[in-house]
Amino acid sequence: MGTTYKVVQMGLDSHRNFSKVTARDERGRVAWRQRLEHADRTRLREQLAAWPRGVPVVLEATFGWGWLADELAQAGVDPHLASSKKVAGWRKSRGIAKCNRTDADLLSELWSEREPWWQVWLAPPEVRDRREWLRYRMGLVQLQTLTKNRIHATLHRHGIVQSFSDLFGRKGQAFLAQLADAQDATLRESARRTLAGHLELLRQLRQQIAEVTRELRRQVSADAQAERWRSLPGVSWVLAYTIFAEVGDVGRFKDGRHLSSYALLAPRADESGDESESTPTGRHVGHAGRRTLKWAFIEAAHGAVRRSAHFKEVFDRRTDGGKKDRNRGYIAVAHALARVGFACCRNATNYREQPPARPGCKPAETSSRSEARASRPGPGQPEDPMAVAAF
Repeated sequence: MGTTYKVVQMGLDSHRNFSKVTARDERGRVAWRQRLEHADRTRLREQLAAWPRGVPVVLEATFGWGWLADELAQAGVDPHLASSKKVAGWRKSRGIAKCNRTDADLLSELWSEREPWWQVWLAPPEVRDRREWLRYRMGLVQLQTLTKNRIHATLHRHGIVQSFSDLFGRKGQAFLAQLADAQDATLRESARRTLAGHLELLRQLRQQIAEVTRELRRQVSADAQAERWRSLPGVSWVLAYTIFAEVGDVGRFKDGRHLSSYALLAPRADESGDESESTPTGRHVGHAGRRTLKWAFIEAAHGAVRRSAHFKEVFDRRTDGGKKDRNRGYIAVAHALARVGFACCRNATNYREQPPARPGCKPAETSSRSEARASRPGPGQPEDPMAVAAF
């Protein structure tokens, strides 16, 4: 007579072609192990359908975890995502060698931990779709830059000197089209034909980038949270979509500082030994987070310094009026943008340059703080107040 186990938690070690699964009972014992083949999707779904409904399944945040998490959710189980870095450190601290079976066994133990120190956010399908569009456009822009560099290299290799400020503007495009013309003898045939191919590729890339950009603008216009990100100074359509796609649900962050840390915009210092009053050494902005989100906020910081008096003040205060540490000044502005953007999304309001009045405070009678200070009588202001009193 076989033994019956009540499975209460499972661990799934995913690879490209297969996955190893370990199931545990209420006493933490291994109930059974299973191998899932990814090639046969029908067979895979049949195996998942045989699992108990609602059981938590822990899988690592490795490349390609999204489709497997969707299959698990569709089968009625409860998928949870574990940090690969934290799980690897945990395995190493226990002195356990890495193998597929061991990884599945370790993942199946995580659900029994008192605190979910291992868990990371499992992005829903709609957020992953936005990131798919974002990665697609980023790849197209990289190909466009590569193609432009090859065109520049072709001209340089054959001694063609051009005086256009923008080789790929209207006049520059006409110049390149003339060089690629079969009737033009400036370039050798090999160079002329390769230049014509690069120009055709560049035209197609620009067309695809324009189509994707229109899709991004449509999605930003259709979502209130994305529009709030776009209300920040220095945030364009593309940057708003980048932040919107990378952040996902703002409510999963405790406050703006946690969002800034997630965006790698919270500098920290690695120090050991005696303390000193000098500038901390080894200061960095971290390495575990969303690098694309960091890039988007820093790009927006450059525009915010130019367009906003508030963020210009943050930049000047950090850089002594732009005289030193300008890069760190932009990081400070990006940090402030992340915190302000979080507050806008949490309070469901767009950004405005003048902060709203605090609850319980009386509205100011004058238009600025300087006018308010100038209107108060007292030492150092003998003329205006006395003249008003005499009148």
